[in-house]
Amino acid sequence: MTHSKIKGLRWWMIGLIMLGAVINYLTRSTLAVAAPTLLTELNISTQEYSYITAAFQGAIMLQPLCGYILDVIGLKFGFAMFAAAWSVICMAHGMATNWQTLAVLRGLLGLAEGSANPAGMKAVSEWFPARERGLAGGIFNIGASFGSMLAPPLVVWAILHYNWQSAFVITGALGLIWVAIWLLLYDAPARHRRLSEAEAQHIAAGQEQHLQGDGKRPSILTILRMRNFWGIALPRFLADPAWGTLSFWVPLYLTTVRNFDLAQIAMFAWLPFLAADLGCMFGPVVVLALQKRGVRLINARRGAFTLGAIMMMGVAFVGYVDSPYAAIALLSLAGFAHQTLSVTVITMSSDLFRRNEVATVAGMCGTFGNFGLLLFSLLIGGLMATVGYTPFFVSLAVLDLIAAVLLWTLVREPVQPEPLITKTA
Repeated sequence: MTHSKIKGLRWWMIGLIMLGAVINYLTRSTLAVAAPTLLTELNISTQEYSYITAAFQGAIMLQPLCGYILDVIGLKFGFAMFAAAWSVICMAHGMATNWQTLAVLRGLLGLAEGSANPAGMKAVSEWFPARERGLAGGIFNIGASFGSMLAPPLVVWAILHYNWQSAFVITGALGLIWVAIWLLLYDAPARHRRLSEAEAQHIAAGQEQHLQGDGKRPSILTILRMRNFWGIALPRFLADPAWGTLSFWVPLYLTTVRNFDLAQIAMFAWLPFLAADLGCMFGPVVVLALQKRGVRLINARRGAFTLGAIMMMGVAFVGYVDSPYAAIALLSLAGFAHQTLSVTVITMSSDLFRRNEVATVAGMCGTFGNFGLLLFSLLIGGLMATVGYTPFFVSLAVLDLIAAVLLWTLVREPVQPEPLITKTA
């Protein structure tokens, strides 16, 4: 193995962690795609399915714990530990025989998979200067939508050729392969033997000095007292239910309301996530375009979020269109719009907080996002049989508009410390 320097190593590193996010969302999306088959074979009701998804969302709210561990022990070995855990737990889903067992496994899976977002933001903050972080965050977040997009054809193929149990085994095994690749190739910039001096200087020169870590462990109580934390946590609480709806409920919606069979789900259920991939890149492009017109970074991010929230209004009409293909198109618009705003607000943790706090803050904000998703999922499970899906699609559009208002109202740009002026005699 050669130890020659690699040009643009930071982009290889974000590509590697994006691949980890692909596996993360592939494993978590396996259940949703297998749900129409699995619920029938195990005689699980829609209400019980909502409990299973709630177990995942409840456990993934422990993201601050994952972020804290990553900040303390480091990204390389911390993320490998979590990824190995979620891979094995995913494979264990194939042994479930009732909804209670699935709920326990989903809870364990949520705990381990909560590491992905803090890990991605920590890598972005360490490897990229400020002006490149939006694009790097967009590339990382492509993993979420691509993993979810990959799930329908792969899981349906496994079910049709083998059984639903094999789908979990295959996706979990892919995770273990990625762990080996990660341990072989990843390291922090300060220790990476293939990082050139020129690239190291490029990264360091673009880092905000007032956001450099002080080496201390992050204080959760201190973070909770910060206005900017609530400025990104509350919008996550309101916006994240959209992603959970696309990931966990759309396959069932297409089956029960639009009368899609398993083959049609494989053909169409991945399209909202393909659109979401494009949204991951569109958000950073909007931010860069605004910055070129003189808009400051934080305001540019808020502008991109607001544009995404406006586009999300299209999801309100999903339940009103007669054509199932029009519904798919509107759900795809929702995927595009949500990732436009989501990648923007997620990246803001690296703009507003110090390097040694980023993973912890990202995890804490993820807790709020997943708590919103948990409540929304329970409401769908409890009320869908009586009110249908349409009110929930409408509410997703409204929640994102409120989130945009909160982002503009609460977030303040950090003030860079003034240089000290000493008097001379």
